[in-house]
Amino acid sequence: MMATLSTSAPTAQRVAGRARLFCGRKDGRTRLERLYQDGSAKIRMPAVSVDPLEAVLINTAGGLTGGDRLAWQVDVGAGASASITTQACEKVYRAASDRAEMRVELNVGAGGSLAWLPQETIVFDRAAFARSLDVELAAGAEALLLEPTVFGRLAMGERTTEGSFHDRWRVRQEGALVHAEDFRIGPDIAAALGRPAVAGGAAAVATLLMVSPRAEAFLDPARAIIGDAGGASVWTVNQSGKLLARLFAEDGYRLRKRLVPLVELLNGRAGLPKLWSL
Repeated sequence: MMATLSTSAPTAQRVAGRARLFCGRKDGRTRLERLYQDGSAKIRMPAVSVDPLEAVLINTAGGLTGGDRLAWQVDVGAGASASITTQACEKVYRAASDRAEMRVELNVGAGGSLAWLPQETIVFDRAAFARSLDVELAAGAEALLLEPTVFGRLAMGERTTEGSFHDRWRVRQEGALVHAEDFRIGPDIAAALGRPAVAGGAAAVATLLMVSPRAEAFLDPARAIIGDAGGASVWTVNQSGKLLARLFAEDGYRLRKRLVPLVELLNGRAGLPKLWSL
């Protein structure tokens, strides 16, 4: 008797990556204290002689698709400073089922500072992606947070017309909520981006948030850089300040042309991550 063979498709292998970085101030500098890496999530640290500590996040899977899970955690101790970027743009490909998810958790101790400056997330047609950014700031801590997103690579003839994208931010300082937003777009992404109140037909967008008592001083210079390709506002929150900027552009290259000087302005002496280029 011949055994019956199953003809059902095997379960697709999914990306699962987690990485955590803990740094603190010691002997007058920010130094690595602990590092954990699992699966496709890797962290590399270029050699630097002065603060901030620099870290580069790498997804060795080369991109995300439905069912993939990626998580990053960065803890900056009291008085320490760190600048975090990615090795390349994160690509989110078409999802056959389920959605790709990314979780980011950032914690900054009293008087510390963190710049979260990943390169663009590229969302391909019919992708399904959800990202969460949770930030906890202690008293006197500062943060510069950026998430740029490109819906289709126009230079390569690619357009994102359908899909699902959800970006959730929660930022707290001393336990108090200072910023919250949920950006959702889909299933008709092209139609939504075409609305004047959304992006006016632009395919590349970015959100940049600065939490610092110095935020108000940067408002006018930031608006001069952004011009008519977005806007910026400032609020006083608790004992600190908040600058929020939104940018949009026809494609990723034009978006980055505005982001480069803006990040250089707001990130102080640390300036632009070395891996960024036009």
